[in-house]
Amino acid sequence: MTRGPLVRRVITEHRRAVIALAVALVLNLLGYIFLVMPLSRQVADVAGRDERAARALLNARMDHNQATGTLTGKDRAATELATFYKDVLPSDVASARRLVYLRLHQLAREAGLRYVRGTNETAEERSSTLVRLKSEIELAGSYASMRTFIHRLETAPEFVVIDNIELTEDDAGSDLKVKLNLSTYYRKP
Repeated sequence: MTRGPLVRRVITEHRRAVIALAVALVLNLLGYIFLVMPLSRQVADVAGRDERAARALLNARMDHNQATGTLTGKDRAATELATFYKDVLPSDVASARRLVYLRLHQLAREAGLRYVRGTNETAEERSSTLVRLKSEIELAGSYASMRTFIHRLETAPEFVVIDNIELTEDDAGSDLKVKLNLSTYYRKP
């Protein structure tokens, strides 16, 4: 038996059911085309929007954390700078001179060096809030004593910058002389 006559016979005998199924199939296709497909596109758009919003939120949080870190770092730097001005730098020219004369003489004596001479001058820059006290001191003694003095000076808690070191031999040839150009700073009154 061939299939063609069998299908025709089923369609003829069950015409109402076949028409109802065909109408249901067409309605399903139309419902899919006009309802389900647009809704699935909207759902895909919503999912894409959610993903973009999640990325934007993550970027915003990273920017916020970076800004907070910058602000915290800036506050910490301002606090440390205030501490530096208050606790490390001499408060005025008298304190700076005391630092240069008394403390450096003490370090030289402890290291076994003799003080030969010294001078100082202040230098004020227009755009700075600090005044520089430039000092030149000359010391005499052994090489080991000079190394000890320089090491103690560099590790001392006082703020003194060694600008230049000039090492020469004494006229008699027994001692070495060291000429140090030093700087310290204090706040303008």
